[in-house]
Amino acid sequence: MKLIANTKERIDKYIMDNTDISRSKIQRMIKSNNILVNNKNIKNSYILNINDEITINDDYSEDITIEKENIPLDIVYEDDYLLVINKPSGMVVHPAPGNYHNTLVNALMYHCNNLSSINGEIRPGIVHRIDADTSGLLLVAKNDKVHADLAEQIKNKTVLRKYIALVSGVIYEDTATIDAPIGRDEKNRKKMSVTDKNSKKAITNIKVLERYKNATLIECILETGRTHQIRVHLKYINHPIINDPIYGTNKDDKLFGQMLHAKTIGFIHPITKEYLEFNIDVPEEFKKIQEKYKNEK
Repeated sequence: MKLIANTKERIDKYIMDNTDISRSKIQRMIKSNNILVNNKNIKNSYILNINDEITINDDYSEDITIEKENIPLDIVYEDDYLLVINKPSGMVVHPAPGNYHNTLVNALMYHCNNLSSINGEIRPGIVHRIDADTSGLLLVAKNDKVHADLAEQIKNKTVLRKYIALVSGVIYEDTATIDAPIGRDEKNRKKMSVTDKNSKKAITNIKVLERYKNATLIECILETGRTHQIRVHLKYINHPIINDPIYGTNKDDKLFGQMLHAKTIGFIHPITKEYLEFNIDVPEEFKKIQEKYKNEK
């Protein structure tokens, strides 16, 4: 990862404000020369200059022991090379500082003897992610060759990914394309936002499925896969996802996450070269909240 400094401040604070890396981890990375400025080693106290080039080693990992845990998995498809998992809302995909248990990875390690290692020790098998409070379909690779092939398909935008979302307010257009770059929120490093600073191209296509009095049920198709992309884009057009704890305003069920579900995934099998497509219905909790809005007078 590369960042171009646009302010004069301590490097550890600047990186913390512009990434999802904690300040303590940033300081350890600087100390071990895994963060460089203009290709040179620096100290945590280094004050950035405008246009300094910051290089962050994406492959950096710390010694962490991830335990196998006997957690039930909803397996939609499995063969010798990959799995398609229906992840429940509320389950974190992979371990991270402060949360090393009860994740999808802990469950996968118990279920599988082999998982790809491309994304490091804390993300074995994980080809792509969905947010903890998003439910639905996720691809998992059992070896590095399969992982690399699936990642390339995602990069080339040939993997079909459809989501269902229930959003606040009524969207009157039947279809729309949201083309707006996404980067780290300048005021809150845990959030993303539409911005032209240190951002990446992001495109989401939406189609209205049903309109209610105060909400709209839509289908979203991703062309890119940025962090929180659908959630940020829908907030940007003033139709945030209902129940979204970060970007939304309506919190109808404290026990269920945002009303966003990864319904469809389609891809070419890396080994058989057959096109596979899987669909999974929204959870019952989603349907109950949807029904509430559907019946509003």
